[in-house]
Amino acid sequence: MPTRASMAKNKYLKPIAHRFLRSDLWHFNRRSVPRGVALGMLAGFLVPLGGQTFVALFLALPMRANVPIAAVATFITNPFTYPFWIAIANQIGKSMLRVEPGTARSTVHEVVDTQFVSEVAQWLGWLGREAAVTFFGFAVLAIVFAAVGYVVSSFGWRWWIGRKRQAELAKRQSERLGDGE
Repeated sequence: MPTRASMAKNKYLKPIAHRFLRSDLWHFNRRSVPRGVALGMLAGFLVPLGGQTFVALFLALPMRANVPIAAVATFITNPFTYPFWIAIANQIGKSMLRVEPGTARSTVHEVVDTQFVSEVAQWLGWLGREAAVTFFGFAVLAIVFAAVGYVVSSFGWRWWIGRKRQAELAKRQSERLGDGE
C-alpha cells in the first residue's frame, strides 16, 4: 500500500506527485470513500494483474476519490483469486452472449491443407473466442461490482457515522445527567 511519503519520494511519480498529494484525496469522507471503492473495483476487474493499482490511482485524481481506498479495492482480484474470477467471467460472458460450444466454427479446413496448421488455427480461433467472451464477462463484473461497492460503502459509511454520533450523544447525555446530580 503506497503512503503519501513514498509517493512523494518516488522518482517516476515526482512530476505528478503534487496531484496525488492533494489532501482531499487522502481524507476519508462520505463522498470520497464510495468513489474510491467503485474505482478500485472497476480497475481491479478491467485491468490485468499488475497495473490495477496504478490505474485506480490515476482514475482517483479527476474523480476526487480516496486514493488509499481505491488502491486497496483493486485487491479483489489478486493472483490467488484470479483463476476463480476468470472462470466466473467466462461463464457470465457465455451466458449473456449465448455462446454455445461448437458455434462459430472455423473454415480453416477449406483454406489450409496441412493438419498441424489447421489444428493450430482452430486452437487460436477458440482462444480468441474464449478471450473475447471472458473479457466481456470481466466488463460485466466490473460494472456490477463497482455499482454494488459504491452503494454498499455509501450505506456502510452512513451507518458507521450514525453509530459514532449515537455513541457521542449517549456519552454527552450521560455526562449531563452525571453533572446534574
